[in-house]
Amino acid sequence: MTKQEKAEMYRSYLAEEGFTPKLDDDGDISFKFEGKNYLIIIDEGDSEFFRLVYPWFWPIESEDEREKAAQAALYASTQTKVAKVYPVRDDTWAAVEIFCSPPEAFQAVFKRSLGALQAAVHNFRERMQQSTSH
Repeated sequence: MTKQEKAEMYRSYLAEEGFTPKLDDDGDISFKFEGKNYLIIIDEGDSEFFRLVYPWFWPIESEDEREKAAQAALYASTQTKVAKVYPVRDDTWAAVEIFCSPPEAFQAVFKRSLGALQAAVHNFRERMQQSTSH
């Protein structure tokens, strides 16, 4: 399956589910859910790899905050099934990365994957707020 075919598969599914998906400049799919921007990043080299991302949700504004964010990301990743939270340059991302065989199988786990991302971000934010209140 080509990147364009996968993008169309994702776009079509999201449109059927009521989202408004868009193809971005990199050939990936962006969409909004509950007012937040999400991406499906397509790996051309692995047709079974599914990556759903909630990017840029917590800016890192200092080295002290970077250390706290790393600890909160570790906590959120260990407390949330399937989802990972990690710093990307001066910001924080959350992602669900799984193998779907066949590629269309992502549909069976898509909504649960969105929920996992929301839970991971909640866990991260909660830990960050605790670390700044001490």
